[in-house]
This record gives sequence, C-alpha cells and structure tokens, in this order.
Amino acid sequence: MKNLLALFLFSVFFASGSSAKTIELFNGKNLDGWVPFAEGNADPATVFWAEDGEIRIKGNPFGYIRTVEKFSNFKLHVEWRYPVKTVNSGIFLFVQDPMKIWPNALECQLMKGRVGDFVLLGGSSISEFKLPAGAERPKFPVVKRFGASNENPAGEWNNADIICKGGSITVYINGALQNKGTGSKHKSGFIALQSEGGEIHFRNVRLTPLDE
Repeated sequence: MKNLLALFLFSVFFASGSSAKTIELFNGKNLDGWVPFAEGNADPATVFWAEDGEIRIKGNPFGYIRTVEKFSNFKLHVEWRYPVKTVNSGIFLFVQDPMKIWPNALECQLMKGRVGDFVLLGGSSISEFKLPAGAERPKFPVVKRFGASNENPAGEWNNADIICKGGSITVYINGALQNKGTGSKHKSGFIALQSEGGEIHFRNVRLTPLDE
C-alpha cells in the first residue's frame, strides 16, 4: 500500500508545475540532435547508434552523447536498461564545454548498486557536498542517494525522472525519491548519456521545460 501511495503522489507531483510542451530529445530513428564524444580515436558510430527505437551505447570506450541544445529548468524522463548485465553508466546534467572525457557536469549515477547517487564531475558542486577543512577534493566527489538502490535486474527497463529548477536537482528512480541536490554551481547546460563499462540502452528520452 505504501508503495502504491508513493507512486501515486510521485505521478501527481511530476505531472504538475508546467503546461509547456514536452520535447522528444530522441526521435526513435537516429541520433539527430545529439553530439557524440568517444575516448581516443574510436569511431563514435561504433559506440553510439539508434536501433529498434532505442539509443544503444556500447560502453567501451568511455564517452557520451550530449544534446545540441542547453537546458536550464526542466523535467527530464529517461528510460534505460542493461541488456546483458548491470554495469555502469550515468545521466549527465548541466554539462559544460569543452567536451572531454570527464566534463564539468553533475552525474546521476546509473551504476549497479549506486543508482541515484550524484557524482560531481570536473569541478561541479552542490551544497550537499561538504569537504572537510584541509582535505583535498576527491577526483569524483559523491553525494549518496537517500536509501537503498532500487534498480531493476538486467534486461528490465528502469525509469529516471529528474527535476532541475533554480539550481536544485531532484531524482526519482522507478517512482521513488532517491536524491536531491541544491545550490548547483551551474544552472544551465547540456544533457548527456554516458558510455562507461558495458552496453546500455536508452529510450523515451523526454524533456519538459519548467517556468523560471
């Protein structure tokens, strides 16, 4: 009963707040509207491609595809699955130029057992990350999710619903609130889907702009 109530409240909350038209970031046919980046001299077409209405990402070499456009206040819906085994990937938010293997961005982690964690890439920051006095900043600072990771097994689809507004980032995974960050250093940027560690599929990548 609690799970049903949580899903209902989530659906009501996520449906409210804007009458703006939803933007299909992936057209289901090709990667128009996306810019690829792959480590080394890899041909991006062998790492990122569209097939059967899905974005498919090889996972090796490392890299990502990012949107052509920048976005600020929005609701983002992304569905993903690992076809063979749950490994590692992420959704990058507020990605900044230049394009490089670890851009300045906030990552919503999709790694097995850590889905919903925030990873602060390339100097990005949120208020919830506290660096002890005198300590050196880690290469990949993490702000952990609220509860246990609740991703589905390999082969099953998952839902990530992310609300970014005014420098706050709220993450729902499969309908459950998993994390919230505030005071983001960047409030606008590209959105990216990561290649890291293993094959992953994405579909129904949609964005709804929010009022400022």
